[in-house]
Amino acid sequence: MRFDFDFDPLYRAVALAFGVTPGRSFVEVADGRLIARFGFWRLSTELANVCGTEVTGPYRTYTTIGPAHLSLVDHGLTFASNRRLGLCICFHQPVPGLEPSGRLRHPGLTVTVADVAGLAAALA
Repeated sequence: MRFDFDFDPLYRAVALAFGVTPGRSFVEVADGRLIARFGFWRLSTELANVCGTEVTGPYRTYTTIGPAHLSLVDHGLTFASNRRLGLCICFHQPVPGLEPSGRLRHPGLTVTVADVAGLAAALA
């Protein structure tokens, strides 16, 4: 199943400068894997690595608008296309996603897809 991001017009305009567009941003749950793409950024892991989800939001615009964001508190990764609503996905084992070497690993990923409840159900 593919879940598209819910782009707010302001977020869409700012994200374009970072190569993030609706056509290059999605979350896919298929063949036992979770794959998330947000412009140039990608995160992929086995579904067995997902340990839970939580609906979150609203968010502060300045902490979510633009490119992928790294939480300095817990090293979680955020792919945000609006400030209203998203899904935080937690992992048993942290996974790479922000930088290409894979040394930096993330214990969770927050995504602002259009069908938050559907994605949560697909990951349950």
